[in-house]
Amino acid sequence: MNVLLDYLPEFREGFIGTVLLTLASGLLAMVLGVIIAGFRVSPVPPLRLFGTAWVTLFRNTPLTLLFLVVWFVIPVLFLPGMNPWTKALLALSCYTSAFVCEAVRSGISTVPLGQAEAARSIGMTFSQTLRMIILPQATRTVLPPLSSIFIALTKNSAIAGAFSVAELFGVQKLLSDKGYAIGWIFLWVALGYLIITFTISGLFRLLERRMGVAR
Repeated sequence: MNVLLDYLPEFREGFIGTVLLTLASGLLAMVLGVIIAGFRVSPVPPLRLFGTAWVTLFRNTPLTLLFLVVWFVIPVLFLPGMNPWTKALLALSCYTSAFVCEAVRSGISTVPLGQAEAARSIGMTFSQTLRMIILPQATRTVLPPLSSIFIALTKNSAIAGAFSVAELFGVQKLLSDKGYAIGWIFLWVALGYLIITFTISGLFRLLERRMGVAR
């Protein structure tokens, strides 16, 4: 308990940092994932090709390697001066968006084809059909896999701690360097992650009860 009480500000800062990074990355990944899913089911071949390439690239790239690219390659070629938090946000969002995309695309496939055909028959465009007809129905079946994806995102955010981002897992390095017992450090760090992941799980269970398909 002493390690927690003596370094409560550091644990608090790390916990808040993990929550903020998870929230920001999750929101951006959700936006990107839905857009890329729309590309993947689009009638426009170049958009489908771009969506397929995006998912293939980010789903098959190790997250640590993606962090290294964002840290040492992207700033040199495109965006100099990015701070570590923004780099972590970019890496986590792009990586997670590929999984969100596939979850959303899977949900879209559960909507009967007749829904889209009926929308087209009354003159709706593809984007209108997707936004107003398909996605609202697909949302109900997408919620369970999204819960797992965002829980995984929370745990993946620990990699950011190795890249000088203030987050929960980074606290263990600080305290380990000070000579504290590693077992107790990891106990409190793990408890912090459990609080975040249980909260995410509870929120999605609530959404599933409100919006889920009756069984």
